Amino acid sequence: MPSRFSSVEAASSALEQAGYIASDPIATTVYLADALGKPFLVEGPAGVGKTELSKAVATATGAELIRLQCYEGVDEARALYEWNHAKQLLRITAAGAHHDPGSGADEADWGRVKEDIFTDEFLLDRPLLKAVRADHPTVLLIDELDKADVEIEGLLLEVLSDFAVTVPELGTIQARHTPFVVLTSNATRELSEALRRRCLYLHIDYPEAALEQRIVSLKVPDLDATLSESVVRLVGALREMRLRKSPSVAETIDWARTLIALGGDRLDPELVSSTLGVLLKHQEDIDTATAKLDLTRGLA
Repeated sequence: MPSRFSSVEAASSALEQAGYIASDPIATTVYLADALGKPFLVEGPAGVGKTELSKAVATATGAELIRLQCYEGVDEARALYEWNHAKQLLRITAAGAHHDPGSGADEADWGRVKEDIFTDEFLLDRPLLKAVRADHPTVLLIDELDKADVEIEGLLLEVLSDFAVTVPELGTIQARHTPFVVLTSNATRELSEALRRRCLYLHIDYPEAALEQRIVSLKVPDLDATLSESVVRLVGALREMRLRKSPSVAETIDWARTLIALGGDRLDPELVSSTLGVLLKHQEDIDTATAKLDLTRGLA
């Protein structure tokens, strides 16, 4: 399959045009995943842009984004495929209605029915099989894999290694177009070594202040540059505190949009106090921030 990106710089530029400011490690991993034809695993705190990266790759390459959202209890029928049992039952019922009990061909007739009902017509694609069978370029996002049971990782190995899915009744279905595969994890549990071996690895952490300011400027272009700098600086101060959940990049962007909506032109103590709930999602974190932040100093 032709390469999607000609170089690391081309990958970085394409992602930026798609609305994603990529650090050098991110752009390099995206380029290598494309050049080597390898899936890549992205780990890091929630809200730092792991899922958005997949969306940006899809936008940048004009590919369809196919998403498997993982959760506790997700199984083969939700991830790979399942048979349309209702439609199969209708076919069996129809075959029975036309069957002549006195014909003496019961076994042969049943054999034909069995062959008929385990065909592509009765197969329901789920995200993994849909990505493999797509006749156009796709980005396959396996999101928050750490939330799924460990057994689901076994279902992924064939897709990650060979870009194929085996359906016992039909055989092995090989990808028509090699999907660009991204797996994300918030690292709430350890993923298996077998899965990790099949992937390139990327860790995305909270960005440095200069990069985060570029992200804010791209996503909230109406925000004054000086106020944007103050926003990033205050969010950085919050991340240095011992909080249950530090504010992510997504929350930084939400806060910047909040300030625009409220017509704020500077971070005065009253404005910060009244909008901390945009950044922090636990009352004890808000109490900690209120107590530790000197809202009368260092704000533009």
